[in-house]
Amino acid sequence: MGIVVIGDVFIDIKGYSTSPYIPQGRNAGTILQIHGGVGRNVVEDIANVELEPTFVGLVDNDAMGEDVIQKLKRHKVDTRYMRKVKDGMGTWLAVFDHSGNLAGSISQRPNLYPILYTLEEKGDEIISKADSIVLEMDIDKEIIKKTFQLAQKYNKRVYGVVTNMSIAVERRDYLKHFDCFVCNQIEAGIFFAEDYEGKTPQELCEIISANVVSAQIPSIVVTMGGEGAVYADCKGNKGIYPARKVVVRDTTGAGDAFFAGVAIGMTYGKELKEAVEIGTRLAASVIITTDNVCPRFLPKELGLDIEVEE
Repeated sequence: MGIVVIGDVFIDIKGYSTSPYIPQGRNAGTILQIHGGVGRNVVEDIANVELEPTFVGLVDNDAMGEDVIQKLKRHKVDTRYMRKVKDGMGTWLAVFDHSGNLAGSISQRPNLYPILYTLEEKGDEIISKADSIVLEMDIDKEIIKKTFQLAQKYNKRVYGVVTNMSIAVERRDYLKHFDCFVCNQIEAGIFFAEDYEGKTPQELCEIISANVVSAQIPSIVVTMGGEGAVYADCKGNKGIYPARKVVVRDTTGAGDAFFAGVAIGMTYGKELKEAVEIGTRLAASVIITTDNVCPRFLPKELGLDIEVEE
């Protein structure tokens, strides 16, 4: 079963300006349509480290939905628990400037509630065999509640990824149940109701560490873009990990790959710092391309003592 990922699927429509971007003008460029969504990206990232994860999610009941399933199957994702429903996938429309930075976007979110039916019908079968669980923190409350019931029943670790902190912060009472969650600097400010703009990694590390200890949150990683990431746990362990210096083509999916690396590391025996190192490497491999996911890695390339079948 591997790591079980519970989350969404999006179709990403991305436009790239090939000349200096004019915000209110007509820009020449290229347009791509690719499979996306935080949950879908994360499960493919994990699969690309040859770890054969399982995805619990939804797709549209049409050819595009089937295409998503078939691609995941080719990457050795277990798709048995994916449902085909009307409007099961979201859409993300994004425009990037000539430097690869996001200039603007619009997101149409899917209705993920039918995932609850899957957990009610097959949850014991899925979770009992899971190595760990990855869960989007802003998913429906009923899905979060059911996931934690199953995780506690089978003593499984749960790792949280944020897609919308404004929604996730309303579920603050669940956060103590996540073994670790990952968010960016702005999202951390929303969560702790503080302004972190302009903070150095050293300053933010001290602030986050104090907040995590006082709130008794098991552990958290806060990404800071080109300045790397800070991490802390409720035992007082903390640190800063620098970003890799690479040429940025497109940052889409980098945060998902980073989170996937953290979840992989913590699931398979790494300390928080080592897990952040894996996340940093996977994120760097994404931003140098226009794809949403990391390329193929063998587990041993990331310091994981896991044998895989050829």
